[in-house]
Amino acid sequence: MAIENPFAALAADVSPVVMQIYVIVMILFVAGGTLFDILHKQSARYFFRDWRNAQDKGTGTVGGGQVASLAVKTVASEIVTSSEFCNARRRIAHLLTMYGFLAYAIATAIMVFGFTDANAATPPVLPILWTVGALMVCVGGYWFWFFIRADVSAEGHSPFRIIRADLFILSLLSSTTFGLIWSFVQPGGSWWSYLFLALYLIATTVLFGSVPWSKFSHMFFKPAAALQKRVNEANGTRRNLPAPADRPVTFGSARRQPNHY
Repeated sequence: MAIENPFAALAADVSPVVMQIYVIVMILFVAGGTLFDILHKQSARYFFRDWRNAQDKGTGTVGGGQVASLAVKTVASEIVTSSEFCNARRRIAHLLTMYGFLAYAIATAIMVFGFTDANAATPPVLPILWTVGALMVCVGGYWFWFFIRADVSAEGHSPFRIIRADLFILSLLSSTTFGLIWSFVQPGGSWWSYLFLALYLIATTVLFGSVPWSKFSHMFFKPAAALQKRVNEANGTRRNLPAPADRPVTFGSARRQPNHY
């Protein structure tokens, strides 16, 4: 079933236009939710104010060319490879989830907008990309949820303890999990397929509609914060923090590395 377009089969019951409108609404949810989050939390005002303070208090000047160079380094490090995660397991889980979500979302949009017509043959790579992306999200997400979360691995809380901060990861895992199950039971045409389709749509709507209350918008804030940090280090301010020590200070026994961050 991984080489068949589930949205093309769904077009027999649901108009492709309806599916396309749904995807557009989800995109608007993300854009509007992120904008609301920025205005509500005044993130943009804080960012530009901190940027001006760093420029005024810095011991050096960072020109436009250097800022561009730092932006490229930020993309290559913090975004593409997620180097801010020192823990290897956490980093791998994050990369699996991030790239899986990108593959899953992009493949969904292409199949919905380009290959739901009965006369349009879907390239096999798209359903495979959709399935593999969803599986990557499940592997990285469930690994993080049950074994890597700080409140589970370090603080001993139950992995089934849920707080509002978990809304993003839970809705993302629900969307990909129910989507995969729906795609595999869909060819049977049973009521199971409609049940999991409904669960898939509910989870996906919550994922994209809850941006102001979840951590979804952090994927847009983190690159800006990472670039700002690099600029602050380049002009000498470092947000009034001391320079990093060459070797960590140890007291008593040998220093033990944390296993949850």
